Amino acid sequence: MLVVYGRASSSNVQKVLWLCEELGLPYSTAHDVPPGKAKESADYSKLNPNGLIPTIDDDGFVLWESNAIVRYLAAKHANGSLFPSDLRVRADADRWMDWQATVLAPPTAVVLLQTIRTAPEKRDNAALAAACQTLRDKAGTLDAALAGRNYIGGSSFTIGDLPLGQWMWRYASLVPDRPKHANLEAWYARLQERPAFRKIVMTKLV
Repeated sequence: MLVVYGRASSSNVQKVLWLCEELGLPYSTAHDVPPGKAKESADYSKLNPNGLIPTIDDDGFVLWESNAIVRYLAAKHANGSLFPSDLRVRADADRWMDWQATVLAPPTAVVLLQTIRTAPEKRDNAALAAACQTLRDKAGTLDAALAGRNYIGGSSFTIGDLPLGQWMWRYASLVPDRPKHANLEAWYARLQERPAFRKIVMTKLV
């Protein structure tokens, strides 16, 4: 059985677990890695030398990096659907997966840290305000990309929606005074109709 190492509240772990739920893929999370403890575990470092989560063990094949894991599992179990067979559609989905990791993730981490994990009197309010504004601006970029599309890759749900979807839950939950973006909100509403999204992503932020 597929083993997913991590913790369910992690945004990067949620990409993988959400995909598993969408696929109906059996998996085990019995080896949860407590927050902040991955780098301290010698056993875990043997699996992932970076000491980060998630890591999977798929019948002896160990893989880390969340987007790589999503691509691997989707190619193995959903080739032609969630993992598009059309190279251009797949490249489009890949583009947005990596955009989430490089553009959206850093300011989102600042917002989560300052809002959820820092006492109000110790917050860096300037950093928080700057990160929130960056996310408002980037939400506009995503809104424009979703014009005329039900999902980021086109008419169908693909791997590209997974990283963006877990980000959207955090954006909607943590960032105040969000601009109105009709395409973005319509897409978000579609995601919320998916049982796997509600189960894995729409959980308490910690």
